[in-house]
Amino acid sequence: MTLLTVPIIDISPLYGGSPDAVAALAESVDKACRDIGFLVITGHRVPASLIERVERSSRQFFELPVAEKMMLKRPKDDQVRGYSAVGDEGLSYSLGKKAPGDLKESITIGPIDPPDTPYFRGPEAGPHFAPNLWPQQIPDFQASWSEYFETMSQLSADLMRIFALALRLPADFFTDKIDRHISMFRVLSYPNQETEPEPGQLRAGAHSDYGSLTIVKIEDRPGGLQVQNKAGEWVDVPAVPGSFVVNIGDLMMQWTNDLWISTLHRVVNPPREQAGDSLRQSLVFFHQPNYDAMVACLPSCLAPGEQPKYAPISSGDHLRNKFLKQTTFGAVETADV
Repeated sequence: MTLLTVPIIDISPLYGGSPDAVAALAESVDKACRDIGFLVITGHRVPASLIERVERSSRQFFELPVAEKMMLKRPKDDQVRGYSAVGDEGLSYSLGKKAPGDLKESITIGPIDPPDTPYFRGPEAGPHFAPNLWPQQIPDFQASWSEYFETMSQLSADLMRIFALALRLPADFFTDKIDRHISMFRVLSYPNQETEPEPGQLRAGAHSDYGSLTIVKIEDRPGGLQVQNKAGEWVDVPAVPGSFVVNIGDLMMQWTNDLWISTLHRVVNPPREQAGDSLRQSLVFFHQPNYDAMVACLPSCLAPGEQPKYAPISSGDHLRNKFLKQTTFGAVETADV
């Protein structure tokens, strides 16, 4: 039976479980990725104290005066670093859909202190290892965020091991494709809605994510994350204490030749009676393979006589195409992907 809601999966067998338990975990992950593209994970080993530090330093940033936040404004359309104000992005545009700007603000970082070598600093690296912008006036911001980025990088590598096993590949299949990854960590703040949103305006418009997977820490607050299931229904993602929400992105869908689905999701507005007290914050880690990793149909995902549905594309090119569409509201001509 097809999953129509987001399942909750304990991934602790990955950390020392029996072969049978790991195989059962891989089977559960495979079904979730085939049916709905989302899962809620427990048993992940990320310290609650670290999450609390990041949440606290992030709230302190968003409480700063607008002028101070704007000092860290994202420097270029294709450079995913720094601050984006409310309405600066329209996620629906990444799918070619017009809508008013999203009712959220954010701050984003990328890889921490990359080496000074041609791969990381040369022209082919483009903006993927650009310097991070830090609010120096907030104690523990840089330290907590840097530690969280590295912790999420390791959790992503663990999840990619599960993905490989679920796809009947060696556990280390993705290792050399993510060892110099170009991931991003972003904290989103959805402010109280003192005025009625414009028609069609959401906290985050319907979109799919771009990379291999996304790891999200959500809050149980009014106006939350929803997923569109295969029946076409929008269903709420459960906010389970101590858990993370994980979803696959477009690159994983292409890697699997649409066997796994990169599902549409959105963040809805709170009910009007709760809109004045609906401040919400999400910690979002977008895992993206190495910029030169070529994404082509996996052999285990191609049935006899079947053809790949997508032309091979590098991880870096795919990310740039998608992000430019959402931040320029579709104004930039990009390659079809």
